[in-house]
Amino acid sequence: MSENTKEYKRCVIYARVSTEDQTTKNQIQALYDWCYRRGDIDLVHVYEENASAWDKGQQKQLKLLIKEARELKFDYVLVWSLDRLTRGGALKILELVHKLRKFNIRIISKEEPWTELPSELEDILYAMAGWVAQMESTRRSERTKAGMARKAAEGYKPGRPPGSKDKKKRKTSGYHLRHAENMKAREQVE
Repeated sequence: MSENTKEYKRCVIYARVSTEDQTTKNQIQALYDWCYRRGDIDLVHVYEENASAWDKGQQKQLKLLIKEARELKFDYVLVWSLDRLTRGGALKILELVHKLRKFNIRIISKEEPWTELPSELEDILYAMAGWVAQMESTRRSERTKAGMARKAAEGYKPGRPPGSKDKKKRKTSGYHLRHAENMKAREQVE
């Protein structure tokens, strides 16, 4: 390679927020700026979604990212922080890292700069980051439940006011499936 030729890394950005009240714009802007300052990145795509990492069937953009990883469309996945990929714990983050590694794709996190440096400790660090993300999520959930219990003790009734109606018909197929699975699980226990 000549001195005038610069090798660019083909990268994608993956940005995720958990609720409708949040936006991926902050993550994406910070990652754009980071890419620009680096000067050696060819940004080929941005995957963004508003979905909880805990909900089954969610993270459709992450599934698409993995599909396109198999097609070798990029070399790096840039994220704001590893907890944007999953808060499912050490095993979940390691599964994702290893799945992408099969295609020689690395995950780089702006908030965890060690992700850019190959290391013998890499798997341990990923596992620790996954564990921390899961614990943070669990603590947030506990605080939410404690707040709801306090409000209930004060007489607050959660949910919609009595007599309110849906604006459009609800889907019940998921309810029936879950109910059948719960009944089957109960029968097995008894």
